[in-house]
Amino acid sequence: MFTPRRLIIAATAFAMLSGCAQTPYDVQSQAPSEGSSMSKTAKYGALGALAGAVAGAAINHDNRGKGALIGAAVAGAASAGYGYYVDKQEAELRRSMEGTGVQVQRDGDNINLIMPGSITFATDSADIASNFYNPLNNLATSFKQYDQNNIEIVGHTDSTGSHQYNMTLSQRRAQSVANYLMAQGVNGARVSSRGMGPDQPAASNANEAGRSQNRRVEVKLTPIPGAQVSQQ
Repeated sequence: MFTPRRLIIAATAFAMLSGCAQTPYDVQSQAPSEGSSMSKTAKYGALGALAGAVAGAAINHDNRGKGALIGAAVAGAASAGYGYYVDKQEAELRRSMEGTGVQVQRDGDNINLIMPGSITFATDSADIASNFYNPLNNLATSFKQYDQNNIEIVGHTDSTGSHQYNMTLSQRRAQSVANYLMAQGVNGARVSSRGMGPDQPAASNANEAGRSQNRRVEVKLTPIPGAQVSQQ
């Protein structure tokens, strides 16, 4: 017969297996670091299941081992499910943004799209540049397919000119992007926009190369709290 201690050990093993058993969606440009071969999906599933095992054991005082196994199963499936969802979304965004100049960055469950000023807006303008429409159309298509993210659009400028002017310009640019995405059918309830002006520089404003990096629009994708994620 398994003792509670042995069942908790078994739950821990199950936690690791539940993460690794999920089919990873391999993204070549996001190779695991430090020699690790475990995908993000596997990591989320294993960590989620391990946390669930601990929580389950704590809640079920009468049978901690059984509680740990149940907690591991439920939490592991939920965590790996969202990790798998974001893996697929990230891969699709990388494919659709290839060659556009838009950078796709992943940070855990969040995805950040960085759009340089060279493709977004003309100098001192909040009118969308002609070569920016194609990337935005691709983004709108992706955002309608993957609809379990909040979409925050943030405008940035360099430090040239007055602070207030740059704050206003960056907000107008972010709102222009938001308006266009919503016009293409993206749910407005998911979309927000704000301008940061020069307050969050990505590089030094002391030279043109740095100022060019600072003139950008970022789109931040974060999970909608409590959303039920289906396997795409």
